[in-house]
Amino acid sequence: MADIQLGVIESRFADIIWEHEPVTSTELVKLADSEFGWKRTTTHTVIKRLCEKGLFVNEKGTVTALVSREQFYSMQSRQFVEHSFGGSLPAFFAAFTKGGALSADEAAVIRRLIDEAEDK
Repeated sequence: MADIQLGVIESRFADIIWEHEPVTSTELVKLADSEFGWKRTTTHTVIKRLCEKGLFVNEKGTVTALVSREQFYSMQSRQFVEHSFGGSLPAFFAAFTKGGALSADEAAVIRRLIDEAEDK
């Protein structure tokens, strides 16, 4: 999958689409007006841009995802680790944990995730 970059507002709008999909562009105009104060033309421009980036498709006025929210954020996380830590998950984790201690619950979840990843 291509390296898809979203700005903060594009990301928030994509989240709105994922929350409501399948959603009509008419409904998205209402949601974007409520959330961002956007006019119809702005909403349609951003829908078009997100479709061009390959996240969504707009067929006959109904917008649906080509990439799920989970897939997108997984891809973004992997790209962050790749670009910021040379692809080293241990280096990322070391930097992350220097900011503070993990709770026992967080540590247990991380251990479970590691165990599941090793089983794959």
